[in-house]
Amino acid sequence: MIDLSTLTAYIAVVLGFVFIPGPATLLTVARATSSGTRVGVATGAGVAAGDVFHTIMAMVGISAIIATSATLFSVVKYIGAAYLVYLGIRAIIERIPADPTAGALAISASKAFRQAVLTEVLNPKTALFFLAFLPQFVRPENGSVMLQLMTLGIIFVLLGLFSTVVFAVSAGRLGTFLRRNPSVVKWQGKVVGGVYCALGVRLALQQR
Repeated sequence: MIDLSTLTAYIAVVLGFVFIPGPATLLTVARATSSGTRVGVATGAGVAAGDVFHTIMAMVGISAIIATSATLFSVVKYIGAAYLVYLGIRAIIERIPADPTAGALAISASKAFRQAVLTEVLNPKTALFFLAFLPQFVRPENGSVMLQLMTLGIIFVLLGLFSTVVFAVSAGRLGTFLRRNPSVVKWQGKVVGGVYCALGVRLALQQR
């Protein structure tokens, strides 16, 4: 199983990701603000369901690669590292609307859930993120790679769902805060971008 130090570091990094406003958070806030807390929670649940799908795909693909080919693992590792750095640079320079509720329309909880699932499942950036992020915390010497990936994925999904529920419940106040403090949204991109770049470098230096 995953050793305690690796698990602690992983949880700390994931908490930083899920509680810094990002696309999933802003979508949840927009839904909750325009259509109510229930719809916001349904949106967060849909995002989590989509992340479960990506976790399964990462489990199948990564575990097979790690188990069969050191060369392929290295290729995936460097591609993943480059992609994380790319995401980091994009997050640093990209302009994010200060008002996450702009253009939001009323919607039912079931429809919001379905849309969130499809949006997350069909997002290639999310798929590549899981493929690049999860392997950093996998240690083949600790046992089953598949089990480690499943554990990491479940933790990510649960913490992500928890954060979106918190934001959905607090959407009214959060939406007002973000509208009054556009610098928060501006700087969160730089913070997230810096973390992505650091993770990319860490992944590139990681040994099989």
